[in-house]
Amino acid sequence: MAYKNATSTYKETKVKTASQGQLIIMLYDEAVRQLNLAIEMLESKDKDDKFTGKIEPLGKAVMKAEEIITELMVSLDFEQGDEIAKNLFSLYSWFNRELLEANIAQDLERIKNVRSMLLELRNTWDEIIKKHAARPANQGTVGLNIAG
Repeated sequence: MAYKNATSTYKETKVKTASQGQLIIMLYDEAVRQLNLAIEMLESKDKDDKFTGKIEPLGKAVMKAEEIITELMVSLDFEQGDEIAKNLFSLYSWFNRELLEANIAQDLERIKNVRSMLLELRNTWDEIIKKHAARPANQGTVGLNIAG
């Protein structure tokens, strides 16, 4: 019990002290983690005679990923991000539609496809954050915008 409380406190502190960019990475990481859980469950479907007990956890994992993607959608800044924010919004909407349909059909490939694209976006954000952090101090103090 104490371990769970310590882990929860650590995660809470990590979120509270994270920059905007780090929060975006954390959201991507958790969405990918949830999709990995769903993929593992679907991959075990053929080997497991008792798969019916995994339908609810499978659905929950996919729905958590959808909720995270929705959170990414509402964090977009359309004023500063303009075209990039619009494109990300469309992509996130497509991810959620794809995951909804994949969840209903238990379609492994569609979930893997969304996970792959989320990983690409996550890695792109990671590069942007690293470049931003490596910028010389004399170039001003422009903040990282999550608009895209």
